[in-house]
Amino acid sequence: MSRMSGQPLETEPSDFSQHRFLTNLLEDKALGELVTLLLAKEPGQQIPSERELAETLGISRTALRDRISRLVALGILQRREREGTFLTGIQPDSISDTLILSLMSSQLTIDSLISVRFALERHAGMVACDLRDEQALEDLAKAVQRMRDSDDGRELFEADNDFHRALFRASGSEGLIFFSQMLHSVLRGTVRYIALEHDREMLRKVHGDVLEAVQNQDREAAAAAIDSHFAWLETLRASDTGGATEGWLPKAMDPRD
Repeated sequence: MSRMSGQPLETEPSDFSQHRFLTNLLEDKALGELVTLLLAKEPGQQIPSERELAETLGISRTALRDRISRLVALGILQRREREGTFLTGIQPDSISDTLILSLMSSQLTIDSLISVRFALERHAGMVACDLRDEQALEDLAKAVQRMRDSDDGRELFEADNDFHRALFRASGSEGLIFFSQMLHSVLRGTVRYIALEHDREMLRKVHGDVLEAVQNQDREAAAAAIDSHFAWLETLRASDTGGATEGWLPKAMDPRD
């Protein structure tokens, strides 16, 4: 790295190439170089001293502290009193906090986030048809069975959440899983459990249809089932909130996409 004056920490070649590409996207080059150094460590490990990092990066300790504070705010680093600063890594929940703050300070709405979740889940369902992860399929089936066995709103709510987590796992895509977890923390409360209890038969049907399509490895049926699921969710949410949502479903989508 051009700005480093000290000995860089060791990084695997493939990881280094990926990190270099991503950090080059950051406008703050010092921050990017700091992150690249830190990602050579495992989560839970203590990072080097401020003096060592400042010398390695070729920046002042004041500038370094500013970058470290930003990483602490994002949950990537954790300060421990009398112990030092430790790498925790990016966690979906910490990014969710940032997303919530963005919602509060911009024109971004919950409905617009649901449209993103819809697109991600639709793609995850189709990919799951191709991958056929037996453990994830078993988890999907268990969640649907829990929905069929219970009339309790809270249990239905938890089974619904478990179903969607399993569907993303079934895709085998780390990217889809990460972003679904990030959005899940924000969108978890968009429909109250009591609403699911009042429409439990439809809850069982839409999830059962998705499960059947994935089990049969039918991409078109999976896409159609997820479309129906989110159309029902849109209606349910509008009823639960006492007003119309802004709408997040496109008029038509090609299941081959």
